[in-house]
Amino acid sequence: MRSLMMCLLLLVSAAGCAEEVAVARVNGVEIGLLRLERYFSEYLDAQGRALGSIRNPTLYKRLRDQALDELIDKELLWQEAQRQGISVSDEQVGAQVGQLEAAFGSPAIFERKLAQAGFTRAEYADYTRHELAAQQVYAQLSEVAEPTQADVEAFYQVNRDRLQGMQNQSDNASVITEQGLALARAALIGQLQGQARQAVRQRLRQSATVEVAD
Repeated sequence: MRSLMMCLLLLVSAAGCAEEVAVARVNGVEIGLLRLERYFSEYLDAQGRALGSIRNPTLYKRLRDQALDELIDKELLWQEAQRQGISVSDEQVGAQVGQLEAAFGSPAIFERKLAQAGFTRAEYADYTRHELAAQQVYAQLSEVAEPTQADVEAFYQVNRDRLQGMQNQSDNASVITEQGLALARAALIGQLQGQARQAVRQRLRQSATVEVAD
């Protein structure tokens, strides 16, 4: 929620200066400069960076390219959600937007921030719908099976030193092993999910036509 609030605040400066020209096309769908600038602010906020603090042009370009790369993936996920018939209800969208509005503390302030960022309420609701649908299809496509106990134990043996360094101190060997296996399960699931997400992005890219402007 805080990142969404900060995104809106950071968008204000970007919205006033970005012309709506295409920076990329994804299966023929344009990603405009304004859309990229909006997302770039959100991307930097998620990393704890401030736009004004980036003085190095090379770093700025690299981060902006990374943001565009993510935005292309988001468009591909939205298109995949449409192909699969995934829908997000008005109630879900309303709840999400309502949480953000409540976080601003005043409907008037929320409306003003939306307008300054270049959104009408309807446009922001549509943006939210796309985002929720993309997240839903991403979660479905990258879902992984629960690892077996044998898989967890093997992972634990390979990564024992690292995992033991993350455990609470105990003189009980069985407690140490139990904690280690729990950490190993969580780490293994995280690794498998990361691999699955990367595979999803690669598959969608390989089957898509993506053009990035120079």
